[in-house]
Amino acid sequence: MLAKSSPASFARLFDEVGTVDHVGIEERVAKYTTRSIKKASKIKGLKLAVSMVDLTTLEGKDTPGKVESLCKKAVRPHDDPAIPQVAAVCVYPSMVRHARKALGSDTAVRIASVATAFPSGQAPLRTRLAEVKAAVADGADEIDMVINRGAFLAGEFGEMQDEIAAVVEACGDAALKVILEVSELETYDNIRAASFLAMRVIREGDFIKTSTGKTSLNATLGNNQVMLEAIRDFYLDTGIAIGMKPAGGIRTAKQSLQFLIAVKETLGDAWLTNERYRFGASSLLNDLLRQLEAQRTGAYQAPYYFSEAAESY
Repeated sequence: MLAKSSPASFARLFDEVGTVDHVGIEERVAKYTTRSIKKASKIKGLKLAVSMVDLTTLEGKDTPGKVESLCKKAVRPHDDPAIPQVAAVCVYPSMVRHARKALGSDTAVRIASVATAFPSGQAPLRTRLAEVKAAVADGADEIDMVINRGAFLAGEFGEMQDEIAAVVEACGDAALKVILEVSELETYDNIRAASFLAMRVIREGDFIKTSTGKTSLNATLGNNQVMLEAIRDFYLDTGIAIGMKPAGGIRTAKQSLQFLIAVKETLGDAWLTNERYRFGASSLLNDLLRQLEAQRTGAYQAPYYFSEAAESY
């Protein structure tokens, strides 16, 4: 629930950025699930989705060896050279140096690191900023930060934005992805408002992101659509292009194609690139590979085939 002192500040913010037609959003995203995609377009879409994956491992039992295997899979997802590399590997800050060692410098695969006391964000700001700086120093190309949801829900919008701005500065040349944690923002209106607050203090080429993947509700076509429309409206107002990253809960190739349809129909082809759109996922890649193999051969491989093949270099 919102703090009792906050309704006036929210009312002003909603007046500025607009509110969301909840029914309209749900009707629109329902149509994305009914689109028919022809084979050639489907193959193109599956390969595009592969190129947009932030291949992720965020577990307490992560090891340098596991991160090295992840990096190998990121660089060469499958034996077929027509299948592109993924966009990035996403790891905890302590694993960044191991990812950098595994990837080296001669690769387009980026290293993303969650930071700012992920996933809760519940640490002093100086600690969160130190974590960002350490990850960048160890070789992170991108930082995924969590916003101060408590500040947002209390209507302390300036505090939330000041913290994001401080992380932008700590990132230096590294790109920033701002995680809203949509499940804790409670409403589509709040998701849209938080998107605008974040976009106002980040840079061209930075991203807003749905979720940490550590809560009960993660990326959905609905909250993705709300954020895509916020990006569109912000771009029309300012000319600043902000990227988007849905994360958590996207496990199948079919889902990823539905998300890409949403991008094309809302933001257009300019956002159909990993410079502006990513999938945060750990298991999605295998299903994309499985579907591509089925398109090529007409037969489905067992899901575990791709993990084993990708890690046996």
